[in-house]
Amino acid sequence: MRLKLRPGALPEGMRFDHPASLVATFGGVGFAPLAAGTWGSLAALPCAWLIHYWFGWSGMAIAAMALALLGVWAAEEIVRRGNVRDPGFIVIDEVAGQFLALLFAPVGLASWLAAFLLFRAADIVKPFPANWCDRNLHGGFGVMLDDIVAGVYAGVAVWFFAKLGVFAHVERLLG
Repeated sequence: MRLKLRPGALPEGMRFDHPASLVATFGGVGFAPLAAGTWGSLAALPCAWLIHYWFGWSGMAIAAMALALLGVWAAEEIVRRGNVRDPGFIVIDEVAGQFLALLFAPVGLASWLAAFLLFRAADIVKPFPANWCDRNLHGGFGVMLDDIVAGVYAGVAVWFFAKLGVFAHVERLLG
């Protein structure tokens, strides 16, 4: 029997200050009462910008990989302790997926907004193989992988639009 956790309820006996809880909820962002995944993706944007500013694209790539690996561990702890599949308050998967989408985007308001919107769309729609991962993979790896796939889809779309010059054109119109 699978227990159902309320959207903001950690497994019994797990405190908010547990490292897995802090990572899985991205410091508590996952406890937003509505659209926790969207809030997680939004919270990723300023973090990604700072990492890019200080460490460049290689820093972003390392951060995305670290978030994915930490996310597998943290999500595994939550789902195992709570005997659940993918509770909505785990948002580290959205953060890692958003970082991946941003890896493909040139730095700029238009391209980062597009990366955000395209990632949220891919995460919600879950085109194949993200939908297969969501249905068939379990544990921390299963929680993370559909969002990683969505991040790659969004990233490729952003890259394509950047190559077409869409973002440069929008930036010229805005500025």
